Amino acid sequence: MRKVAELAERRTTAEAAKAKLLEQFRARQATADDPAAQERAAARRAVVEAREAREAERERQREQKRAEIEAAEARARLEREAEEAARQAAAQAEAEAKRHADLERAKQVLALEADRKAQRDARYAARKARRQ
Repeated sequence: MRKVAELAERRTTAEAAKAKLLEQFRARQATADDPAAQERAAARRAVVEAREAREAERERQREQKRAEIEAAEARARLEREAEEAARQAAAQAEAEAKRHADLERAKQVLALEADRKAQRDARYAARKARRQ
């Protein structure tokens, strides 16, 4: 019998607590027209608005920083591309100069060989002329 009495007592206590919570809730709703409640609600709204404003400012700063980083990356990419183009132009100019030098060297070698051939031919012709 003791257990049944404890169960009934716990049920009664729980029902009383629920009723008290319901009464407090209804009392809070009834005081919505109360100036103090309106002040608290206005204060809560002001806090929420301030929080939203801070979050918007942080987001704006994040966006600004992201844009600055993207701009810096774009500048760095352009600089790398310009350096690469300058390197390629220098390599091309160096290759052209080497080709030109090789051509000049080849012309000199050909001229030297033609001169040697002419001297050799002159010696052969002189030798042939002496024999006749």
